[in-house]
Amino acid sequence: MATKRELEGQLAVVAGFEDPQAALEQYPTPPALAAHVIHLADLHDDIEGRTVLDLGTGTGMLTLGAALRGPARVIAVELDDGPLATAVENRRRVGTRTPIHWLQADATRLPLSIPEPVTVVMNPPFGAQDGQAGADRDFLSAVGEMASVSYSVHNAGSKGFIEAFAADNGGEVTHAFSAAFAVDNQFEHHDEERSEIDTEVYRIEWNT
Repeated sequence: MATKRELEGQLAVVAGFEDPQAALEQYPTPPALAAHVIHLADLHDDIEGRTVLDLGTGTGMLTLGAALRGPARVIAVELDDGPLATAVENRRRVGTRTPIHWLQADATRLPLSIPEPVTVVMNPPFGAQDGQAGADRDFLSAVGEMASVSYSVHNAGSKGFIEAFAADNGGEVTHAFSAAFAVDNQFEHHDEERSEIDTEVYRIEWNT
C-alpha cells in the first residue's frame, strides 16, 4: 500500500477547475489534504473492499484518492458537467482501474439506493457565499441517509454544528482534526495570489 506521501504524489497530477463557479464554491481539494483524509479512512478499514461515495466530487480528487486504495467501487456525484468531464480525464492521468461510476446529479438529492455499507468522502461547499448559507448542512443530510461512515471537510469553527447535527441524525463524531486548505486566486474577491484557509475534517459513524 502506498504511503500517505506517495498517495499525495499520485494525486498531484489531478487537474483543477477550468472555469470555477464562485456560487458553487468550487475550490480544488489540495492533494496533501486529500491524501490525509483517504489515508485516515484506509487506516480505519473504511475503504478497501467497500463502496465509496464522493459527494460533490468536483474534478475527482477524493474519488481518485479513494480509488487508489482498493475499494470495490467508487461513485462520484457532481452537479456541474464541466468539472465532471475533467474528473473523467483525471482518472486517465492517475491510472487507477478501480470501477468508478460518474454521476451528474445534485448531491443533496441523490437518485441512489445502495444496499451495502457506504463510506462517504466529501469536500462540500462551506456555505460562505451569499445565498449559500447552510450548503454543508444539506450535504450532511444526504450523508446521514446513505452512509455508515463519512469523512468531510468543513470551515473552521464548525465543531459545535457538526457534533449537534450528527447527534440529532443518528451519527457520532469519532475523529476531528484541523487542516490548512490552500486556495489559489481564482475569483474576483480574492486579493492574494495564494492563501490558506483553516478547515476541519470530521469522521462520523452513522446508524443507517
